[in-house]
Amino acid sequence: MNARFDVLVVGAGPAGIAAAVRASESGTRVGLVDDNPTPGGQIWRRGAPQPASARGWLTRLEASGVQRLQGWRVFDAPQPGLLVAERSGAGDSECAELHFEKLVLATGARERFLPFPGWTLPNVMGAGGLDALVRGGLPITGKRVLVAGTGPLLLAVAAELVERGADVAGLCEQADLRQLIPLGLELFRHPGKLLQGVRLRRASRKAQVLTGCWPVEAKGRNKLEAVVVQREARRWEIACDYLACGFHLVPNLELPMLLGCRIENGFVGIDDAQQTSVADIYCAGEPTGIGGVESALLEGEIAGLGAAGRQREARRLSRKRPAMQRFVRALERSCALNPELRKLPHEDTFVCRCEDVPLRALREHHSWREAKLLTRCGMGPCQGRICGAATTFLFGWEPDSVRPPLLPARIASLRACGAAVELAQHNKETR
Repeated sequence: MNARFDVLVVGAGPAGIAAAVRASESGTRVGLVDDNPTPGGQIWRRGAPQPASARGWLTRLEASGVQRLQGWRVFDAPQPGLLVAERSGAGDSECAELHFEKLVLATGARERFLPFPGWTLPNVMGAGGLDALVRGGLPITGKRVLVAGTGPLLLAVAAELVERGADVAGLCEQADLRQLIPLGLELFRHPGKLLQGVRLRRASRKAQVLTGCWPVEAKGRNKLEAVVVQREARRWEIACDYLACGFHLVPNLELPMLLGCRIENGFVGIDDAQQTSVADIYCAGEPTGIGGVESALLEGEIAGLGAAGRQREARRLSRKRPAMQRFVRALERSCALNPELRKLPHEDTFVCRCEDVPLRALREHHSWREAKLLTRCGMGPCQGRICGAATTFLFGWEPDSVRPPLLPARIASLRACGAAVELAQHNKETR
């Protein structure tokens, strides 16, 4: 498949939907590509109760002229103005060349996992991962679940689990009250978020919330049976069937980095119009700062308008960004990881689960590149998406290069990508 767009949006979460809808209002050819079968991203996942704002934006997307490419995964950016994506089916795959004049990156974020003894046991899952499985039909009624880590996602997951009949043994938030109070005060500037938080806490009221508390070990023979948690100097064991554990979110930066976008303090650097350091490439949502749905929608609108050439409207909307950025900063401070968490893994604890690389094998190295070359850390199927964030926290390492394919791709797709580049180069030389 070969498609050309005036504006191409990567990621169909709230930011990507808002960008695509606003860009399409100008009559431009807009494409929206996402690896999920339906739009909405992780936050507006199919099967989850949809707030009015979600229904409104999804309705606007349906009524727009946006060409949606659902189930397509972008795996390479072989030359300026071109992305290559793959759609895999049962025993077959397709490759698409997506040409664009302007690009909006709304690639979202993923959960951050930290290694500790037993974290690879069956039924130890990410908080969002368990939530997705439950919404997809995993029986959870009567199961005892411990929710742990940091960030607002934990409260939402606990509320969903309680509603579906789980026995939530507790919610362990690693941040202490002193760390959380400033975020609580900031919420009064955002009544919608405050009301949502109150509703979630009411829905999860059966779950005891313990601040300044985190898991230190998952125990079990063939699957999870209990979790040891720590609060100050005290440790105790909680019997449970599942551990839903995630330490806030980290942005998906692989595609922005491949395209050469400047990264600042772990996020994509942008100007007031959401434009990155690369001309004609915009970015919106979690890759620019973890701030929730309202912030993602606003940034998506600004990016979509800017990419469509509607600069005046984009500037008008950008006046709302300072209030959103205050919340982003408050949330970031509230989720800052306690340095004590660096002591969680033992020397024989796997940090890279894909390649079975233990902590002791990493200690003798001084950078992500060195560890990757000499231990294969980050070279498994997840391509460092799990262990990369963990080593950044444990050792201060930062990934210094991203190479295609960004995701596992079929040989046929890689060949098609190479052929597309050769053809484009030939056409350029013969003009």
